Amino acid sequence: MSNELIINSTQDGDRIALLQDKRLVEYHFERKDTNYIVGDIFLGTVKKVMPGLNAAFIDIGYQKDAFLHYHDLGANIRTLNKFVKIAQTQKNASPKLNQLKFEPEIDKLGKIADVVKKGQQLLVQIVKEPISTKGPRLSCEISLAGRYLVLVPFSNTVSVSKKIVSKEERTRLKRLITSIKPEGFGVIIRTVAEGREVAELDRDLRNMLTNWEEGFKALRTAKPNDKIIGEIGRTSSILRDLLNESFDNIVVDDNQLYDEIKTYIGSIAPDKLRILKHYTGKTKTFEHFHIEKQLKAAFGKTVTIPGGGYLVIEHTEALHVVDVNSGNKSNTETDQEATALNVNIMAAREVARQLRLRDIGGIIVVDFIDMKSPENRQKVYEVFKEELKKDRSKSTVLPISKFGLMQITRQRVRPEQNIVTGEVCPTCGGTGKITASILVTDEIDEAVDDLLTSHNHKSLQLYVHPFVYSYYTKGIINRQMKWFFKYFRWVTLVKDTSLGITDFKVMDERGEEIELRSVAAEINVEQDKEEE
Repeated sequence: MSNELIINSTQDGDRIALLQDKRLVEYHFERKDTNYIVGDIFLGTVKKVMPGLNAAFIDIGYQKDAFLHYHDLGANIRTLNKFVKIAQTQKNASPKLNQLKFEPEIDKLGKIADVVKKGQQLLVQIVKEPISTKGPRLSCEISLAGRYLVLVPFSNTVSVSKKIVSKEERTRLKRLITSIKPEGFGVIIRTVAEGREVAELDRDLRNMLTNWEEGFKALRTAKPNDKIIGEIGRTSSILRDLLNESFDNIVVDDNQLYDEIKTYIGSIAPDKLRILKHYTGKTKTFEHFHIEKQLKAAFGKTVTIPGGGYLVIEHTEALHVVDVNSGNKSNTETDQEATALNVNIMAAREVARQLRLRDIGGIIVVDFIDMKSPENRQKVYEVFKEELKKDRSKSTVLPISKFGLMQITRQRVRPEQNIVTGEVCPTCGGTGKITASILVTDEIDEAVDDLLTSHNHKSLQLYVHPFVYSYYTKGIINRQMKWFFKYFRWVTLVKDTSLGITDFKVMDERGEEIELRSVAAEINVEQDKEEE
């Protein structure tokens, strides 16, 4: 399977498309004015403590206060607060944690009012971006993500991703990281670390420690609401998480962004610099790689399933609902059960793709075509679970019920992607009404008569809808020929499928379009003069 990352820079931000075998599977839009993204670390101020919610609202500079629950404080919140106080008050403070005495951990079932107070400053990290009317969601369990490792300050635990199943490899990685990590820092070993050499892991660890030290310098002079450590951009985070041997192309059309990505790839995977390309073609980037058409097809309310059938995707306040329909697939199988199974399997793959593509989170309910056989329902369930393994967001899936419903919860950390696929009708302008189509030929006849008699044009080119074209050209002595006998000048008719049936345009002998409104205005002026 080949992977391509296509990045199109616009005035408002960067459009990022991830293609697998030329098919769009992820789409992101990184706005240039976004200052609150997942991973950013701020020095916040407690605005309200809500004992009833066991939570607090924190001011980090966003228009709405951010939300911090007691369970997101972390066991070592007291040690974190102590570190922040030392960093801001002591001149000889150090970013290293090996000499910092850890405070007792807080009770897992405690009350937030016993830990934080109104007006207190807290070092917090965004774990969920602002969505709809809600502000960001925060955590005090600070972590810095690298390519192979995640650095967790104020901890000494080394844990390994559950997706690494080899006992020998888990033991090797855990022993290796324990020997190189500094005291006072915990480490989470990511799945992509499997099989990596110590030099690569050590370099990744050093990069994160450098980021921590830079954040410490910012913290020493920070004021409330200041950003202490900024997460890397969406493009770099995708490269950090996904860049592997299967990547064939990384295409960028902006000079500055090209240089930034080149520097980043050089630091994490120098051998991949050869696949980075700077696109300079005249055709728009997304059109050149056939992404624009895929976006329009994938983000509508109705989505076609490859091979037949379609999905109807509805978004309500509480959840997303996906309805699976067989469409023209219903006659291709020998019986109804086989048809339902095949359509449902294809639908399961497409639903998993849509979750990634639109970044749909929260509760999702999929209404599959009814299947009588429990074995068939299990097959669809297994296919869907297998497809979800490609998704970087965490999700939970329940088996298909006997009513044909599958329930899914998917981690939501940023607003859902949405692209408007509807367009305003060029003929009616979105009103749903047009002028009486029977009158269009009268309008054309009046325009031709005026242009050839009053304005003395030598020839005209008339662009009309194909139906109107047929009206004027069918027959031996047709209406186009009658014009010639009447004016002794030729009017060339051209079929134009982009025009509505009541629309037409006229070009003069030099190939320039004649503005018919101005002609009509001149006629009105002449009529007024005659009346005077």
